[in-house]
Amino acid sequence: MALYEHVFLARQDVTPQQVEGLVENYKGVIEANGGKVGRVENWGLKSLTYRIKKNRKAHYVLMDITAPAAAIQEMERQMRISEDVLRYMTVSVEAHEEGPSAMMQKRDRDDRPRRDGDRPDRGPREGGFNRDRGDRDDRPRRPREDRA
Repeated sequence: MALYEHVFLARQDVTPQQVEGLVENYKGVIEANGGKVGRVENWGLKSLTYRIKKNRKAHYVLMDITAPAAAIQEMERQMRISEDVLRYMTVSVEAHEEGPSAMMQKRDRDDRPRRDGDRPDRGPREGGFNRDRGDRDDRPRRPREDRA
């Protein structure tokens, strides 16, 4: 049997319980056709890059599937019929990933430079605006003329 990763997007107005119901329904289709579903990750409600069928957000779900091609075709056929599924994509893979997917891993924010002027990777600023004096270092100060 082949290995697949399957992602589908459900409409924004369905509840998380209904999304779980969709997952269980498609799991049943896969298992009825001789396959099995491994990891299932619910990525939650995320914004879409562009509107799809008047939806600006969607519930994202990832499924790792081990099944024959006929089971995948039947599941995709039922997804085409369903009004709750906006998009889906199935990709054949060599092996399933271990652990959480890239979407579920939390990014480590400590390695990014802070915005408070701490620039350890680039060194001090040269030229340009001097925050201490309030003017530029590279040109002499022009005398001010009093306008009375």
